[in-house]
Amino acid sequence: MKIQSVFLIVAACGLTPIALSYGFSPAASLGILFNIDATPVNVSHIFRAVMGLYLALATFWVMGAFRSNMRLHALYSLVIFMFGLAIGRMVSLVVDGMPHWLLSVYLLLELGFGIIGIKMIRKEEIETE
Repeated sequence: MKIQSVFLIVAACGLTPIALSYGFSPAASLGILFNIDATPVNVSHIFRAVMGLYLALATFWVMGAFRSNMRLHALYSLVIFMFGLAIGRMVSLVVDGMPHWLLSVYLLLELGFGIIGIKMIRKEEIETE
């Protein structure tokens, strides 16, 4: 199995528990993790939608890991996703201040996965030429 495929699978496996913690039972998990009251329907709705987005992308990454014609597209989507989250978190750092420590860890992971993703894109492009 190509390293790019392993990378996509690792990213999908890492993202899945985060997605589930946001949306499977938001009132329980978000209260425990971040002291967020997710009992209002609108709050739960938003977090479940975010879960759906995360799981959809994780599924696409797994598909890209196993289908060579989708691998490069999956890598690009991973990089855009990770850097998009990281940029949003960095804006929040400036505007809102320091978040819960776990969200700071997520920022570091998103930056790391984004950077490694760029390297995996370059490797994939070289190998498919």
